[in-house]
Amino acid sequence: METTVSRRGQTTIPALIRAKYHIKSGDRLAWIDNGQTISVVPIPSDPIQALFGSGRGQKLTAKLLEERRQDRKREQ
Repeated sequence: METTVSRRGQTTIPALIRAKYHIKSGDRLAWIDNGQTISVVPIPSDPIQALFGSGRGQKLTAKLLEERRQDRKREQ
């Protein structure tokens, strides 16, 4: 998909992209420049809610406890 930039530096997000990522009027976007490419990332209106459940199935409690055990060994 391609869009054109206007003289004022504005562009339009293609409808398929807006629908796929649920982007609507008033939503915020982050522009990330890594030096070679530019990425546009939608910012959720509630970032905490957007992350809810993202660690499910990763055994995070076990990983945390193991890291704490390793920290205690290093401190001795």
